[in-house]
Amino acid sequence: MTERDIPDSWSSASGSKPDQNKRLSRTEQFGETQPFDVPATGSNSKSVKRRKKNHSEGLFIDSHSEETAQLSRSSGKWPRWMKSWTLWLVLLMLVPGSVGFLAMAMLLKLPSAPNCPSIFWPLASASVRLHCAQLAASKQTVNDLLQAIALVKQLPQNHPLHGEIDRFIEEWSRDILKLADQSFQTGNLEEAIATAQKIPEDVAAYKLVDEQIGKWQSIWSKAEATYNGAIAEVREQRWQSAFMLSARMLRVDNQYWATTKYDQLNRLIATAREDGDKLGKAENLASSKVVDNILEAIKLAESIGQESYIYQKAQEAIPAFGRKMLELAQAKLDKQDADEALNIARQIPESTKLQAETDDFIAIADAKRSAWIGNVSGLEAAIAQAQQIDPSRPVYNEAQQLIARWQLEIEDVAHLEKARILASQGTVPNLTAAIAQVQLIPTSNPRATEARQEIGRWSAQIETIEDQPYLERADQIAVFDDINSLQAAIAQASEIRRGRALYPEAQKKIRIWVGKIQRIQDQPYLDQAQELAQSGNLTGAISTAQQIASSGRALSGEAQAAINDWEGQIRTRENWKKAQEVGAAGTPEALIEAIRLADRVSNNSILRMDANLAIDQWSQQLLEIARSQGQSDIAKGIEIAKSIPRGSAAYSAAQEQIRTWQEFLNPQPKPQLEPQPQLESPQLPPSTTTNGQ
Repeated sequence: MTERDIPDSWSSASGSKPDQNKRLSRTEQFGETQPFDVPATGSNSKSVKRRKKNHSEGLFIDSHSEETAQLSRSSGKWPRWMKSWTLWLVLLMLVPGSVGFLAMAMLLKLPSAPNCPSIFWPLASASVRLHCAQLAASKQTVNDLLQAIALVKQLPQNHPLHGEIDRFIEEWSRDILKLADQSFQTGNLEEAIATAQKIPEDVAAYKLVDEQIGKWQSIWSKAEATYNGAIAEVREQRWQSAFMLSARMLRVDNQYWATTKYDQLNRLIATAREDGDKLGKAENLASSKVVDNILEAIKLAESIGQESYIYQKAQEAIPAFGRKMLELAQAKLDKQDADEALNIARQIPESTKLQAETDDFIAIADAKRSAWIGNVSGLEAAIAQAQQIDPSRPVYNEAQQLIARWQLEIEDVAHLEKARILASQGTVPNLTAAIAQVQLIPTSNPRATEARQEIGRWSAQIETIEDQPYLERADQIAVFDDINSLQAAIAQASEIRRGRALYPEAQKKIRIWVGKIQRIQDQPYLDQAQELAQSGNLTGAISTAQQIASSGRALSGEAQAAINDWEGQIRTRENWKKAQEVGAAGTPEALIEAIRLADRVSNNSILRMDANLAIDQWSQQLLEIARSQGQSDIAKGIEIAKSIPRGSAAYSAAQEQIRTWQEFLNPQPKPQLEPQPQLESPQLPPSTTTNGQ
């Protein structure tokens, strides 16, 4: 119903009972939302009728006032959009759904997590402590795990969560040990021990701490011992032992030692081995005693770096190599080769740390070089150089001794120089005066030895001048080569006395001339002996030559050689004759002995050809006897055939016959396909014969 349906009579009564009308108006205002589950749809007339009925039961209403009527009329004029049933349907669906969703969200919403850093722990509950401890432990750091343990281990023993808390504490303690073991595996033993010792003593896992630390320390100490042992082997350059020890590092139960330190040790050994090879090569070069090689050895030793374990040995070797150079320089100086000595010393590198010793050596060598010039100015220069050596130097005493010696030598050198000027004239008086001059040098002075040498040389010159005429006259007399001339020459040369300068030469000439005289005297006898030998009288020839051979004179050696030849000829004839006599018997034994005797004939003898023919003939006879004997006794035949000498005409045939007999005595086994008939008696093999026999 619309506003037109409202009865007009509610308007006439509208002026009475204003309070009631106000209450009624208030009721009508909320007519759309009835609190008593009355639907708010329908016309205003029906609403008025219900209100009249309800009020008739409990309220007395005479009439409606004008105000009420006007209000009723104004309330019935709603906006158009509020009259749409679609809007009201949507509102009915959204409002209850939203209220239900909010209610469900409020029911399912979890309480917010506690803020652990801001909690006042003395008042915190066990669940909050456990929750925050788990959060801290989940970070898996040592400090957080220790903080987690500290949060929960303070709870009393009778707490309901105590069992779970103990389980967590045990787990977290083992996590700390794992973190400590990770530090140990990465090579931080002290950190690992310190981490493990942070586990509280009153937790159950603490009993594992000492055991784990002991295990770590044992592994670490064994690894260190192996590593240090390998280093010790490296220092001694025992490379094979060092590599064997390094291989043990792979079995160490620690990743740091088995990987990082193992690789480091292997690189160290390889580097040290290369450096050791360098040092060995350097030592070989230095032992050659060649300056260039020693310098190369020093360079090799210097190339070994400080990080090498061979570095110390290389540094010790460098001064030793430098000292070898000093020794070579000293050897040259001892031979008075001052220039070469100084050249070697000046090449010694500063790295040998022998600079002070080298400077001292150079100072002494330079002074000696000046002194060895042999004149006064050289000695004075040497003294001046030696005087510059500082008293603090080790060679100062040697320098002072040299100065004293050179000061004495200055006077000696003056005498020597004067004497040499006199001796250069080459005459006997000048040489005599020179000798007298050097005799002024005392035997205790440094140049006394040189003075004696000069005296000997000049004395020999004087003797040569005095005795040379005797030798010249002797040579002139001996030119004729007859006995009288040679004897006169010998007498002339004998005038030179023993100990004189020309005495050895005079004696040599005398021996030659004496030999010529002996040849002249003994040659007829040797010629006579040779004539006897040529005529066949070897015994007479030997008797004649024997006198010369035993005399020890010039022709004794030639005579003895001839005697030996003649005696050999005699023995050859005797052997040949005896061989012929023995071979005539014709028996195997006689033929063998005849061949032996004939073979003694010298190859240089004219009888050797006859002996060779006889040996061939006797060998052929032996072969025939062996074949004949082999018909009845093969072993005897073989024995005879073996006595035929190598090189004879019958030797090849004899060897072939021996092989035939041996094959018969020792036949090679052959496979037989069918049994062979037995022979009544063995047949001897036929004897092989040479052509024409």
